[in-house]
Amino acid sequence: MKYICYYRVSTKSQGRSGLGLGDQRAIVERYLRESDTLVEEFTEIESGRKSERPQLQAAIRACHQHHAKLLIAKLDRLSRNVAFVMTLRDSGIDFVACDLPDANTLTVGMMVTFAQYEAERTSERTRAALAQKNPRVLTWENRKT
Repeated sequence: MKYICYYRVSTKSQGRSGLGLGDQRAIVERYLRESDTLVEEFTEIESGRKSERPQLQAAIRACHQHHAKLLIAKLDRLSRNVAFVMTLRDSGIDFVACDLPDANTLTVGMMVTFAQYEAERTSERTRAALAQKNPRVLTWENRKT
C-alpha cells in the first residue's frame, strides 16, 4: 500500500520543539508494514479549527497523484470538525488513522462527532475559567443575546 502522511500540531512552539510531531511519527512508523511505501510526508502547524490548511491540500493532491491513501497518526490530528472530515471522505480520498485502522464511515463519523463535542466543551470550560479571573470575558453563560 502507498501512503501520503499528514502530521499536524496546533502551535508554533510545538512545531519548533517537535513535541507532538515525534509522537505522531512514531505512531506512523509502528503502523507501517514492510510492504507499505511512505511516498511523501507533510507537516502543518495550524489549529485544527481552521479548514484552510495548505499542507493538507498538498497531501490530498499527492494522494491523487500517487494513487495513495492519506495516513494520519490520530484522527483528531486531521480535524475535530464533523463537516470537514465528511467532506474529505466524500472527496474520494481514502484515509487511515493509525489509532483507528479498521474504522469505517460510521466509526469515523461517531469519533469525529465526539471529538468536536469535546473540543466545544473544552472551549466552554476555558472561557468559564477565564471569566472567573476576569469577569469581562464573554462566556456562554454571561453573553448578551
